[in-house]
Amino acid sequence: MESLAPPNWDVAISRAKASNIPAVFEILKRHTYLPDLAKELRKAKEEVIRNFDYYIDLTRKSIERIGGKFYLAETPDEAREIVGKIVGNGKVIVMSKNNVATETGLRPYLEKLGNEVWETDLGEFLVQIANEEPSHILAPALHMTKERISQVMKERLGIDVPPDPVAIAQRAREFLREKFLKANVGITGANAIAADTGAVLLVENEGNIRMTSVLPPVHIVYDGIEKIVPTLYHAMIETLVQAAYAGLYPPTYVNLTAGPSSTADVEMYRVSPAQGPKEFYMILVDNGRRKAAKDPVLWEILLCVRCGRCSMHCPTYWAAGPRFGKPPYTGPMGIPWTAVTRGIMEAGPAAMLCTHSGNCREVCPMGIDLPKLILHVKNEYLKQVMKK
Repeated sequence: MESLAPPNWDVAISRAKASNIPAVFEILKRHTYLPDLAKELRKAKEEVIRNFDYYIDLTRKSIERIGGKFYLAETPDEAREIVGKIVGNGKVIVMSKNNVATETGLRPYLEKLGNEVWETDLGEFLVQIANEEPSHILAPALHMTKERISQVMKERLGIDVPPDPVAIAQRAREFLREKFLKANVGITGANAIAADTGAVLLVENEGNIRMTSVLPPVHIVYDGIEKIVPTLYHAMIETLVQAAYAGLYPPTYVNLTAGPSSTADVEMYRVSPAQGPKEFYMILVDNGRRKAAKDPVLWEILLCVRCGRCSMHCPTYWAAGPRFGKPPYTGPMGIPWTAVTRGIMEAGPAAMLCTHSGNCREVCPMGIDLPKLILHVKNEYLKQVMKK
């Protein structure tokens, strides 16, 4: 019988678990305030989910006040077209890791318009050059062993590199530096968006987000409406919670962006632009999210902070890999997210693989009852199948 998992998945996931699981437990043991922050964050996110329209409008007003342009896209087609009109063609575009961009097919769309587009997160960059789909919400190249990566970089880019993580990171850095310096447009996602100020918070360790959002003359923030939180205070909390439960704490960088670059060094009069981008755009995507907010069960997945911890503790994901879900939304959280963004019939087959161990619920920082959500997807899927 053919395995559902990619080749060498058992080796890749074993190495990842050995690194990640103990790291998160050690972080939570050392920094005992983190679970309390997670509880506070859940309350703030519930407030937004209950009042999406209000907070979307507040975010719009805040973005316009700080000199940016705001767009709300109902569908993936609409979201892509908005970005396409801003970017045009013949541009060099750098992107940081962005699950909503993958969800909506943004990179292929921009490439078809005649643009040169590069992923700058190391994992996404490796998935791009391998022409594959991401396998984990936080570590998209989790399915690729260091040996496979060495082979792909040689075959696709002509870069000789030994199967060593340090060497791989260095050669990727050298290759992407040239792209950063040539880029006309930088596209990032958002870990959190503060409705009261329009500030965008991004947490990272590589430094690629910082360069993507600062070096090109145009910065586009492209993400889902669920990234909105009430205030800048809550946005800061979300970056800390996401980083900690992902096992990378403290994060190397927390980036705050609020509109295009500016300066007030002449008579304290604030003008724009300065050294950074002269144009700032925010495109927020709905794609089923406001409908899910009204669903008595599925609404809870909108609380997800994308830490990926549920996958690291899931026996089904250990066995099936990214086939448990639908990239970019894989693992336990991926089942309800796929249902929200692609529909029950897309999410159902993967949901049927769930063994309901319950580990995902126990380790989720937001306390999302993932087994309940997955069972709901199973039931709705079987109802639709039985009707046919």
